[in-house]
Amino acid sequence: MALKVDGLCKSFGDVDVLRDVSFEILSQESLAITGPSGCGKSTLLHILGTLDVPSAGRVDMDGKDPFALSEPDLAKFRNQEIGFVFQEHHLLPQYSVLENVLVPTLAFGGASQEDEARELIDRVGLGHRVDHRPAELSGGERQRTAVARALINKPSLLLCDEPTGSLDGARAGEVADLLFELHVQEGNILIGVTHSLEMAARFARRFELQEGTCVEV
Repeated sequence: MALKVDGLCKSFGDVDVLRDVSFEILSQESLAITGPSGCGKSTLLHILGTLDVPSAGRVDMDGKDPFALSEPDLAKFRNQEIGFVFQEHHLLPQYSVLENVLVPTLAFGGASQEDEARELIDRVGLGHRVDHRPAELSGGERQRTAVARALINKPSLLLCDEPTGSLDGARAGEVADLLFELHVQEGNILIGVTHSLEMAARFARRFELQEGTCVEV
């Protein structure tokens, strides 16, 4: 996949959060987005993930403008092509690790992906926890489950919003190691928002949001 952002702007009322953001990134590349709180990092990530719409500009994914799709087609595109890992895991408390990982596969029917889910759960080191519910897991285990869930449909674009922000140092390092290991194995585009300069340094490229505009550093 090639992701191209051209002249992206986002305003909330009279407040310009993003102004003329432009960049291009290819499969197998990784990009960190940094900047102070409230500068628009998460807003940019939500637009890239098609969870929010830009006020102006264009997002191009392999020659396709996702915002030109109908709502049903956009929902399917988001489900199949984009994976999300947030600071909070957002696991369903009543479901097991296996069931949580399988949730994205249920939206549009199709064949069961239980075998693929079990293999992915093994890869994130939770094969012994497959039948446990979130309340029975540590914070790091819950976030690793969220990573597996984000990857179950083999997305071309993986978006991470402070994926280690709620974890202590050791667990944060484990989840970061896992994200980059799977990014290399899957060959996807990895874009992460982070306050941690240590985490940002692990990405191949880094953009800093300054007054609504991305500056590569």
